[in-house]
Amino acid sequence: MTMNRRTLLASASALALPAAAFAQGKAEFQLKYANNLPVTHPMNVRANEMAAKILAETKGRVEIKIFPSSQLGNDTDTLGQVRSGAVDFFTLSPLILGNLIPSAQISGVGFAFKDYGQVWAAMDGTLGAHVRKEIAAKSPLMAFEKIWDNGYRQMTSSARAITKPEDLKGMKMRVPPSPFWVSMFKAFEASPATINFAEVYTALQTKVVDGQENPLAIIATAKLNEVQQYCSVTNHMWDGFWFLANKKSFERLPADLQEIVARNINAAAMLERDDVKKLNDGLMGELKAKGMQFNTTDAELFRAKLRAAGFYAEWHKKFGDEAWALLEKYTGKLV
Repeated sequence: MTMNRRTLLASASALALPAAAFAQGKAEFQLKYANNLPVTHPMNVRANEMAAKILAETKGRVEIKIFPSSQLGNDTDTLGQVRSGAVDFFTLSPLILGNLIPSAQISGVGFAFKDYGQVWAAMDGTLGAHVRKEIAAKSPLMAFEKIWDNGYRQMTSSARAITKPEDLKGMKMRVPPSPFWVSMFKAFEASPATINFAEVYTALQTKVVDGQENPLAIIATAKLNEVQQYCSVTNHMWDGFWFLANKKSFERLPADLQEIVARNINAAAMLERDDVKKLNDGLMGELKAKGMQFNTTDAELFRAKLRAAGFYAEWHKKFGDEAWALLEKYTGKLV
């Protein structure tokens, strides 16, 4: 499957049809799944496919209704809803989940993972298992085994190209509502502003902030290129989405239905990972054609700035020796 925005939109519509056919009769278990991404993003394409498969395999007993594009509220609101059980499933960045489970943020340490090989080894291995255990122990939530991909994040700006750490000095950068992001951009001497994703386009359009950072797939599907001229290929953070469930809600399902739901969620995650990588890899040319200017960067310059600012040492202390050792098992020494 070649992933581009046209095929994504077509797939999203087509994959919803099997679910609609079953849903004429009321399902025994009707579950809500919320996310903050456009319907054309691979996450929603694969989630529609996943929901249709779950409905079919459970013979119409489990229906998952999907609410994309922050329809049920911003990230902070929806996290509260999934904690209370008002929403059953939610996909959320580990960095934002860090507001509730601080250790979840460790996968987003700036300039840590050098490539996808390191990312998936860590997140499908002991680092991911450590985070899932923390989520289950410290919240009413659980995370499924396979984390979904968001991609490596890039920095964009309407003010100037970002080629070195010094270019960030004083720049008003939108960051997600997470102390971790704020900490990193303060280390770069930028002026970070926490804004939920639903308000990002408007904040950029009205110059409340100069720039933002996101993977190319989100920059394209959310049309942020319309309000940002420069894109710097920094690969400064890998970001994903834990597929979260309210534990009590999930455990209300009989064991056989739990197995079907979990298996299909994890299978969809693996397909979405491949989709996102292909989409991100192919989007630079499309965005260039629409007028966005790209530049490359030297990761070591940014890594050195974070090291000198005490960023790695600070977060090593906050995460603790055990979690930090699990991270460096895959990334190599950061401090």
